[in-house]
Amino acid sequence: MGEEKNRQASNLQFIKKKTGSSQVMVYVILVVLLLAAQLMSPGYLKPTHVAGILRLASFMGIAAIGQNLTILTGGIDLSIANTITFANVIAAQIMMGRNENLPAALFAVIVMGMMVGFINGVGIHWLKIPPFIMTLGVGTVIQGVFLIYTKGAPKGNASPLLKAICGQSFIGILSGIVVIWAVMAAVTIVLLRNTPYGRKIYSVGTNEQAARFSGIHTGRVTFSVYLISAVIAAVSGFFLVGYTGTSFLDVGTSYNTKTIAAVIIGGTAITGGKGGYIGTIAGAIIMTILDDFLTIVNIPEAGRQIMQGVIIVLLVLIYSREKRKK
Repeated sequence: MGEEKNRQASNLQFIKKKTGSSQVMVYVILVVLLLAAQLMSPGYLKPTHVAGILRLASFMGIAAIGQNLTILTGGIDLSIANTITFANVIAAQIMMGRNENLPAALFAVIVMGMMVGFINGVGIHWLKIPPFIMTLGVGTVIQGVFLIYTKGAPKGNASPLLKAICGQSFIGILSGIVVIWAVMAAVTIVLLRNTPYGRKIYSVGTNEQAARFSGIHTGRVTFSVYLISAVIAAVSGFFLVGYTGTSFLDVGTSYNTKTIAAVIIGGTAITGGKGGYIGTIAGAIIMTILDDFLTIVNIPEAGRQIMQGVIIVLLVLIYSREKRKK
C-alpha cells in the first residue's frame, strides 16, 4: 500500500515538473486578450460570439491534440494539414448529403488516417528519417493523391446531421463540436497526466536514450503518437465538412502552422518533454481570437499573418525569458 502511494506521488511530481508554469501564463494572456478585444470592440464578449469563437477553435484544438503528442516526444507532424484536407474530401464524397452515409464516411477517414500514421511511424521509427522530413514528405504525397483523386474539383457535401453537430447551436448556444472537443480534451489531459503512457511520452521527449535505458520501448511510443496524430487530423477534417458544408482543397492549408502555434503558445517546449494539452486549449482559443479580431477590424489576410507571426514570436520569447529566470 505504502509503495503504491509513493509511486503515485512520484508520478504526480513528475507530471507537475513536466507541465510547468507556462500553461498558467497562457490563460492569463487569454484573459488579457479577451478584455482588450472587448475594449476595442464592445460586445465582443457576448455569449453568442464567445460560443462562435469556441466553435471555430474546436477544429484547431482537435487537430492540435496529435501535434501536441508529437511535439512532446521531441518530434513534429507536418502532414496534418494535408491529412485534414484529404479526410475532408473523402468524407464529403462518401456522405453526399445523406445521414445514412455518415458512419461509412467516418470509418473511411479513420482508416485513411491510420494509413498515414502508419507510414509516418515506420519512416520515423524504423527507417530513422527525421520527423520534419518524413512528415513533410508524406504530406506532399497526400496532396498529390487528393489532387489526382479529385482532379482539382472535389465533390459531395456534409450530411444534415453532421451540419447540425458542427453548426451554430446544438446544446443551447454551444455547437456540438465544442462538446466533442471538450470530451477529447478531457481524455487527452487524463492520458498525459494520469497514465503510464503519458509518462512515457514525457520521458521520450526529455531524453530518449535515458528512457530506453529505463526500460521504455521508445520506438512504440514514437510510432503510436504519429498514428494518433494522423487519425485525429483525419477526424478533424471529417468534422470540418460539417462546418463548411462541402469539401475544399485548401481547407487544411493553414493547420500545420496553426496547430504548432497553438501547442507552443500553450507552453509546450518545441524540443519536447515539457508542456501539456491544458495550455494548448488556450493556445487554440488565442489563435482563433487573433484571427477573428483582426478580421473584425478589417486587417487584410497578409497583415493578419504578419501580426499573428509577430505575436507568436513575442509569446515564445516571453516563455523563454521566464524559463531562464527560473
